Amino acid sequence: MFDVTWLLALPRWQKRALSIAVDAVGLLLIGVFAIWLRMGESVFPVTLYVPAIVLLPLLALPVFIRMGLYRAVVRYISHRFVFVVFSAVSFSFLLWATAIFIADVKYPRSALIIAWLMAMFYVAGSRLAIRWVLLKSLGVNEQARSVVIFGAGESGRQLMQALDPLANRKVVAFIDDDKSLYHQKIGSVKVYGRRDLTTLIERFRVEDVLLAVPSLNASQKKAVLAWLEPYAVNVLILPSMAEIVDGKVSFSDVREVSIEDLLGRDSVTPKPQLLSQCITDKVVMVTGGGGSIGSELCRQILKNQPNTLIVYELSEFALYSIEQDLLKLIKTHGFKTHLVVMLGDVKNASKLANVVSQFKIETIYHAAAYKHVPMVEHNIAEGMLNNTLGTYTVAKVAAETGVKNFVLISTDKAVRPTNFMGASKRLAEMALQALQTQYPQTCFVMVRFGNVLGSSGSVIPLFKKQIEHGGPITVTHSEITRYFMTIPEAASLVIQAGSMGVGGDVFVLDMGEPVKIADLAVRVVHLSGLTVVDALGHGDIEIMYTGLRPGEKLYEELLIGDNVDGTEHPRIMKAHEEFLTLPAFEHELQQLQQHLSQHDFKALNAQLEKIVSGFNHQSAIVDYLDV
Repeated sequence: MFDVTWLLALPRWQKRALSIAVDAVGLLLIGVFAIWLRMGESVFPVTLYVPAIVLLPLLALPVFIRMGLYRAVVRYISHRFVFVVFSAVSFSFLLWATAIFIADVKYPRSALIIAWLMAMFYVAGSRLAIRWVLLKSLGVNEQARSVVIFGAGESGRQLMQALDPLANRKVVAFIDDDKSLYHQKIGSVKVYGRRDLTTLIERFRVEDVLLAVPSLNASQKKAVLAWLEPYAVNVLILPSMAEIVDGKVSFSDVREVSIEDLLGRDSVTPKPQLLSQCITDKVVMVTGGGGSIGSELCRQILKNQPNTLIVYELSEFALYSIEQDLLKLIKTHGFKTHLVVMLGDVKNASKLANVVSQFKIETIYHAAAYKHVPMVEHNIAEGMLNNTLGTYTVAKVAAETGVKNFVLISTDKAVRPTNFMGASKRLAEMALQALQTQYPQTCFVMVRFGNVLGSSGSVIPLFKKQIEHGGPITVTHSEITRYFMTIPEAASLVIQAGSMGVGGDVFVLDMGEPVKIADLAVRVVHLSGLTVVDALGHGDIEIMYTGLRPGEKLYEELLIGDNVDGTEHPRIMKAHEEFLTLPAFEHELQQLQQHLSQHDFKALNAQLEKIVSGFNHQSAIVDYLDV
């Protein structure tokens, strides 16, 4: 087949100019052929009819332009386009016939009807033929997915143009809240209001709705998604213009709905002085710098331009990955920060002391921890030693070597914990509180928050993967709820909270409203264009409840007591928690290590019930071979 795909590479104005030229030639020939058909012969003095023949394209082409025949994307025209052709051609021939009669230009009157019919078939047929040839050349399936773009602004228009070369999608309509745009056309695509979506889905079998309003804030985006949720369409989102390369929209920018979009939580602008206070021109170390929170801390710390950034990490692969990210940032922004990456264990006191002394570290962000509840439940000794003993070791070294600021990344699971991971993190907080009383020269700060989005084990990527495989989606319990926060927001608030501490402070981040995981699962299914299986077995994706995992709580809390104060930042609160003196804590830590070395987890459990406020372990204790 003749390859015409080179037409796609032409600029828009060249495509329109070519279409106008082809129509001009076609209309001239139609004027001649109509007379031939009327006369029944091809031999006659054409020169007698030249004025009338030339007049036809002169009158018709402006009408075609005005009625939008040259704005239509040929690949995506449909049968409804024939009506536009009928209107344009009929009006053009009405003008032509009127001009012939008024000016008394010589042309067979009966040939006018023949020419009109020929023009109808030519204008509509030529476009449908080109469309067919293009689709065949591109290997396009005629059953391309019908797409509605929400947002008829500049981003929506760019997105429609970006979809032009794609074989598997066609834009059938725009939806916009601006009533002044209703029933206008962008190209050949009409703009509708929200109330028209049901009709559009039925009429065009719409499968995808692309949200192309980058200016929406988080709460506005959440409201739009809530409106779209009941419809059986797959919803995709165009990110903010700040996230789009070069400010030019492409289809590759479109992404699936994330949990951030569903939560609709607007971030608070960080306070620059709090971000820079413990970092700028200082020597900073991040332990666990290759993890979800640790790596984001490193990125944000680097942007505040410390003198030296030391990334301390146990995993070689994680350390290599974050090193590459940070080197790229340094090169891109021209930062002068000296980057040091170091493999090491937070329980290795001698190595830590050498590192801190050698580099004269001023601020430490301690993010190294085992955080997955079920994993720690099955590896109790490793979890307790890494999270509790490791934190105590790093903090003790920091205190003894004169580090000025020490910030611990804690968790809401430390509050009245029902698992060993939560208990280990509460003990880590208590270690810092105890050390503060003996080492006032070091400012120890703890920052407690809930689940971070996008970290390993986040629920949305898991739900998406399960949906791709046809389900079921697994949720542990129908009533389980969690607090959520984005990793960048959490890291930013950790840095700011660390700057506000005066010593021994437990800061709690405002996580917003808790979210029921089952409701989140339902929304993800709906926004993927599918339905949840109901009691009668009707639907696409089943939600299966698997039961709470070992040590898992239905509801997480952020505070042990009610004694909490506000701070200068609206998203950061200050809690006041009870703690042990340093000698008492060190005695308990020795006991804990002894129980772990003997694999006596029942004794460990009893000890934690005594010293960790509200500890109530909710899974069977097994004598694991934890070495």
